[in-house]
Amino acid sequence: MYYVPDGTTRCGYYECSECGDRFLSLQIGPALVCPSCGETPDMEIGPDEEMPAIKETAKLLQVVEGDDVEKMDALLSLAVTGGNFDWI
Repeated sequence: MYYVPDGTTRCGYYECSECGDRFLSLQIGPALVCPSCGETPDMEIGPDEEMPAIKETAKLLQVVEGDDVEKMDALLSLAVTGGNFDWI
C-alpha cells in the first residue's frame, strides 16, 4: 500500500479525507478508494441486498515522477515504520 515496485518512474501521491492516510499508488487519477479505510464490495450479495457504494475518498495531491518516486517512497516508509533515518 505504501510502497511502489523498484524502477517505478511515475506514481500518484494521495491523502484520504476520512482517515488521513497518505500513500503512493501506481494508479493515477483525481481520486481513489483508500486502501486503509475503503470497503471492498462483497460481490456475493443476495437478491434483496443493495450493492455497497464505493467511495473514492483518497484525493490526488501530486504526481511524482523520476528520481522523486524513490525518495518519496523512502520517506513514506520512514514515516510509517519509524525506521533508521541516518541516510538523510
